Amino acid sequence: MSGGEESSEDIANPLVEAKSLWKVIGLGALTASMCCLPSVVWVLFAGSSAIVAADQLSNDLYFGIARPIFYLIALGMVTTGLIIHFRRSGICTLDEAKRERQRIVNTTLAVLTATFLLYFVWNYIILEIIGIALGMPWAESAIWK
Repeated sequence: MSGGEESSEDIANPLVEAKSLWKVIGLGALTASMCCLPSVVWVLFAGSSAIVAADQLSNDLYFGIARPIFYLIALGMVTTGLIIHFRRSGICTLDEAKRERQRIVNTTLAVLTATFLLYFVWNYIILEIIGIALGMPWAESAIWK
């Protein structure tokens, strides 16, 4: 089997199929974390002089309207990626989608679960630890407290 081919067993396994969608999963998780990532990057490049401004930016993005918008954009990106994936694998009509309903549902649930888990680990553990290490005042509201 060459690198681009999928066997019928691989197509039937939603976890294997979700692994082939790692770019969609990663991009969705990264987009959903855009309320905290810019603040960490800002402090990385600007140093400790930007901590107060970066914290305010993070608070504005996280507690404002931006966070739900980032979530919707991420969901739209994952949905678009799944549609493109299924169309490339030959599911182009509603009749084909009805026949492959179980595969579509299982793969979609696997991708959404993986995206959420990656987002959770990236945003609430990794970025939070990096932010605290850089001096951001996030320790009192950390997820592990």
